Amino acid sequence: MKIDGIWHRSVRVDAGDGWSVRILDQTRLPWQVEWLRLTDENEVAHAIRAMQTRGAPLIGATAAYGVALAMRRDPAALEPVCAMLAETRPTAINLRWAIDRMLAALRNLPVQDRAAAAYAEAAAIADDDAATCEAIGRNGLPLIEEIAARKPGKPVNLLTHCNAGWLATVDWGTALAPIYMAHDAGIPVHVWVDETRPRNQGAALTAFELGAHGVPHTVVADNAGGHLMQHGEVDLVIVGTDRVTRTGDVANKIGTYLKALAAADNGVPFWVALPHSTLDMRVADGVAEIPIEERSQAEVTDLTGRTADGRIETIRVVAGGSPAANPAFDVTPARLVTGLITERGRIPATAEAIAAMYPEKA
Repeated sequence: MKIDGIWHRSVRVDAGDGWSVRILDQTRLPWQVEWLRLTDENEVAHAIRAMQTRGAPLIGATAAYGVALAMRRDPAALEPVCAMLAETRPTAINLRWAIDRMLAALRNLPVQDRAAAAYAEAAAIADDDAATCEAIGRNGLPLIEEIAARKPGKPVNLLTHCNAGWLATVDWGTALAPIYMAHDAGIPVHVWVDETRPRNQGAALTAFELGAHGVPHTVVADNAGGHLMQHGEVDLVIVGTDRVTRTGDVANKIGTYLKALAAADNGVPFWVALPHSTLDMRVADGVAEIPIEERSQAEVTDLTGRTADGRIETIRVVAGGSPAANPAFDVTPARLVTGLITERGRIPATAEAIAAMYPEKA
């Protein structure tokens, strides 16, 4: 998508040397646009753990390039490198999917052929994600078009939680892809952007990329969504996801479940956008079986922002001595999900519909 009118992908091989990997440092956004250069698998692992790169599809693609960097250095280290990278973030299934794909492509090759093959496979994973997200946008666009047809001359009001745009994928995004396409088609849209505490991915990242693309939006506190829905100010909720079970349960950023409850109580459609790499057919009960990452207390107790004089500072906002809990994700049961927007079409969040849409995974 675009920054200052220039099209970018969120991960790419450096054009200068042809082998190192560039990612946008998302911990610097929205204050600074900084492209990090990664040169080995350990730097990739740190970037994933520290959320310099984040978003389930993008984590998978970046980890694939981490394998390629490792194969350039030591092609015999395939198995331990993949095991190390797979442990960097436990909830997003795209990471495991990408690592498994790299293993399948490289394991039976002679060691001298692994580096070139690894770069080719990582590029294929990145291209697949970009094409998949573009297709998700096309399949989600009719939902916005239908609402726009019912309220001519008025904007379609959408609400999203966390960041599921191009910053979370290689390009386009999942939940934001239909919104970008609607905006580019001239459909008036307005996005309510949840701040998404504790890391503020909505306020920092979703607002940044919507603004960079010219999409009208307003940042709201996480707890404002229910109020907006009660007053008819939300036509549609679209969120992304880090893992979807074979029965349609959805793991996403903490707070998503509460939005689904509010949407159900107010008759607002609640749609989840996902690529094929986010499906986990091994899991049936999302609440019981999906591991939920517990992140640092500091993400809750501290906030980072820009001061009035332009400095970037971190301050503590929680009473001294008070501990904090930080579950990073929650699970929305399938019964609260209106439907799933995939690259193959829109389907109900049911085991039968998922198996029919993805028979090769069933």
